[in-house]
Amino acid sequence: MLDLSGWSGTRDESLYPLAAAEGFHAVVTNDGRQMQRPREVAAIAASGLHRIEYPHKHGGLAGMGLVIATVAAGLPGALAVLEAADGQRLVTLQSIDPTSAARLRVIDPVADPPKFWIASTD
Repeated sequence: MLDLSGWSGTRDESLYPLAAAEGFHAVVTNDGRQMQRPREVAAIAASGLHRIEYPHKHGGLAGMGLVIATVAAGLPGALAVLEAADGQRLVTLQSIDPTSAARLRVIDPVADPPKFWIASTD
């Protein structure tokens, strides 16, 4: 949450109407349980604000990197969709897959040399 004067410690069910009254259009959160709490869901619905959730399943530095990558990759597209929306939307950014198989392509040039690869001579 932005560090806005007087907002620190504001409960979610109070945050949404406050944000709407201050002219915000969307709230970005990592609170996945928010949509399971009836009072918070009611506050979100009543506020008319868009809600953008980003997943946060991993801790530490790796988790922080995944959150940054997820938000950086997904937020521009989400904002474009929200700009064209004719009403309130609930958006969940899809997490970047952290597995090595999904994020890396590793080639052993000895076993599988790329085209035009010149093998080193030892």
